[in-house]
Amino acid sequence: AEAAMGASGSVLPREALAEYQELTFLNKQEILLAYKRFSELLPKEERDNACATRVPKSRFLMLPELRANPFQHQICHVFSTSDVRDGSMSFEDFLDMLSAFSDSATLEVKSHYAFNIFDFDGDGILDRNDLEKLVNCLTGQGEESRLSTAEMEQLIHNILEESDIDKDGTINRSEFQHVVSRSPDFASSFKIVL
Repeated sequence: AEAAMGASGSVLPREALAEYQELTFLNKQEILLAYKRFSELLPKEERDNACATRVPKSRFLMLPELRANPFQHQICHVFSTSDVRDGSMSFEDFLDMLSAFSDSATLEVKSHYAFNIFDFDGDGILDRNDLEKLVNCLTGQGEESRLSTAEMEQLIHNILEESDIDKDGTINRSEFQHVVSRSPDFASSFKIVL
């Protein structure tokens, strides 16, 4: 049995599968597929112990969906539970990410993670620097797509005008969630299909 199991790759224990279904917005098939994809990011000799292994950020960024995502580094940073903050991912980190981006996740969960991803400096508010980085991520860094200083100022002014309810020049988490709750298209525009 050992040899047969090794030949087909590692298997997720049944108790773990049930627990992951409880704790995420993912169904059994999605969790098994995630486990297969996560295992494939590991060297062959580490696959039998995939649940206890971390995948380096550099390998994670090779996933086609993340490779094209303008927030790829922030996504790894936000979902990684690495003590050394290197953006590496455990299988549970990977599941948390897939769960947050799944169609079944609530708008509250999606907006919670979106806020963390957009909060580049991690200080709990979206200030002008965060908003500028956010706009640059969305428009691209190339010369032809970069906004002029005046365009950037106008855009940040518009975002704050729309979102900064207490007019303190920043967007806090509750203001962000308020804006998101009024934007029915937010959930569909903010997801990664893995």
